[in-house]
Amino acid sequence: MATHFGNATLSQDTPPDVEEAQVRRWRNMPSTEKARLITGLCQTADSLSLAGIRHRYPTASQHECFLRLAILKLGRGLAQRAYPEVSELPD
Repeated sequence: MATHFGNATLSQDTPPDVEEAQVRRWRNMPSTEKARLITGLCQTADSLSLAGIRHRYPTASQHECFLRLAILKLGRGLAQRAYPEVSELPD
């Protein structure tokens, strides 16, 4: 079973047999387990992003950190349409 996409693989540092086993595992995984996995990855990404925001803006309130995360995830324009107070934040 090939898991290659053209000449590309999912990871340059993973042996092809290990990559094939991982893809096979994903394909056989129930939808609920896939959803849990993706949810966990998204939560981890948000946590890491918030840690970076807090590092760059140590005096920011929780709400300001939320707004800055929205900017990272949505882009300034869409974040500002969703949360008009984004326009009050300095760059």
